[in-house]
Amino acid sequence: MAKKDKTESKKPSGDPDSSGNGTVPSLNVLAQYIKDLSFENPHAPNSLRPREKAPEINININVNANPLSETDFEVELTLEANAGDGDEAMFKVELIYCGVFRLEGIPEDTMAAAILIECPRMLFPFARQIVADCTRNGGFPPLMIDPIDFAALYQQRVAEEQVKAQVNPELS
Repeated sequence: MAKKDKTESKKPSGDPDSSGNGTVPSLNVLAQYIKDLSFENPHAPNSLRPREKAPEINININVNANPLSETDFEVELTLEANAGDGDEAMFKVELIYCGVFRLEGIPEDTMAAAILIECPRMLFPFARQIVADCTRNGGFPPLMIDPIDFAALYQQRVAEEQVKAQVNPELS
């Protein structure tokens, strides 16, 4: 007869985490969608002609979040790209790509970072593909935006808000 080992293995079963709210930390995507999309090719077909040098491309990125409930947030990832050759605009693409996220069991002191770093990180590959498709469909090579360090963007935003609070203490 085989001897039974009396030690039991514990499986994670939704045990409360150390944040004290009794919920295992989770971040779920409930929906994602294009909120606004614009592509302009104002000088077509001249803008599509061959060029001796690559156009100058400027890309701006912004992240905003709107609470929908205590646990649900709409996160907006805004990508704007402008390409030009000197004074001539070649194309302009603007995209607001959103997701609705449910965050549960995340400690209050890390909630903003989760919303403004992890959520846009999850949205970015989809937004990047939409921008690439727009520029390709506009007659240009696909604009493949380099990966974005959302943690650095978040730290920059926090630093800017701290400076504003020091300059205008009544606004904080």
